[in-house]
Amino acid sequence: MRFEFTPAQQKFRTELKTFLAEEVGVERGSGGADQAFSKKLSARGWIGLAWPKEYGGQGLGALEQMIYTEEMILANAPRAHHFVAERQVGPSLIRHGTEAQKREWLPRIVNADVSFALGLSEPGAGSDLAAAATRAVRDGDEYVVTGQKIWTSNAHISDAVWLVVRTDPDAPKHRGISCLMVDLDSPGISIRPLVDMTGGHHFNEVFFDEVRVPVDRRVGDENHGWYILAEHLDFERSGIERLIDLEYIFHDVLAAARERAVKGSLGRAVRAELAELAIELEVGRLMCYRVAWMQSAGLVPNAEASSAKIFGTEWSQRMMATAMKLLGMDAGASGEGARLAATVRGGYLGAVSRTIAGGTSEVQRSIVATRGLGLPRS
Repeated sequence: MRFEFTPAQQKFRTELKTFLAEEVGVERGSGGADQAFSKKLSARGWIGLAWPKEYGGQGLGALEQMIYTEEMILANAPRAHHFVAERQVGPSLIRHGTEAQKREWLPRIVNADVSFALGLSEPGAGSDLAAAATRAVRDGDEYVVTGQKIWTSNAHISDAVWLVVRTDPDAPKHRGISCLMVDLDSPGISIRPLVDMTGGHHFNEVFFDEVRVPVDRRVGDENHGWYILAEHLDFERSGIERLIDLEYIFHDVLAAARERAVKGSLGRAVRAELAELAIELEVGRLMCYRVAWMQSAGLVPNAEASSAKIFGTEWSQRMMATAMKLLGMDAGASGEGARLAATVRGGYLGAVSRTIAGGTSEVQRSIVATRGLGLPRS
């Protein structure tokens, strides 16, 4: 077993680092959505780089995709404009879309011409996506969609939404679901902001009031959307972003800990926690790269993706709790020199939702138990 990258992969990482240093700067960027930056990535062939060449990709592998994602996040480069479309919508279309859908949508994704939000969770469904109640009633060549989605990240700045709807209310809940691609400027759609407890706005609630959607915007067969959705969520849960998007905070916390150690004010317990977190960070990284390796080998990392998601999100919470413990009363500092305190406060509050978003840890453990370990369902 080789725990190293090929020379070509190392060259690609170096090229990407150089580009990000020039375009984002040596300081981390502000993240968020920036179509102009996405266009620069597109010009280099880096959006959809793991897609087949016939669909506008570079034909590279899942490991190259993971390297790209890791470096983009470590630089906090703008990625929100293209990220969901590249990571989830495109791969789902490649596997399940019609040729007409592929010709229409895939070039727009790799060219950074369209952005997507995910219309999954509902007020009465949460992580149980099979309980989705938003209705899509067939009316000739259109569906009439009525319902509500919640926690819809970046819907206010997206062009379209990948929407989970119920097309057969009488079927068992896993069998009456379909997936639609809906323009967010369609008549009957209203988007309201949900401000989280850090004061940030990326969540939204989206209302659909008899929204008409062409039937040719359905991906896959009617009432078979659950199977597409399960795979779609594996694309989301297998990403390294759930582990390393707080890594920069961890490095800042380590720097603060070293300064306190010099002054003799770093407790032995905190020192041990930081060491354990550093080891766990590398373990989590290897878990994510194992998922990418499985994908590159044509395997389906279902339980493995859920394991990586559990580990990464729970590591984030443990790390932020240790950071708060390290800062102590200083975590409430404000004014000059309080950048780390503000970062830690925001990261601590934001980490609360990490074991909920994208499927709760309880759901992930059930997947690991049943699909990974072969245990019976309760």
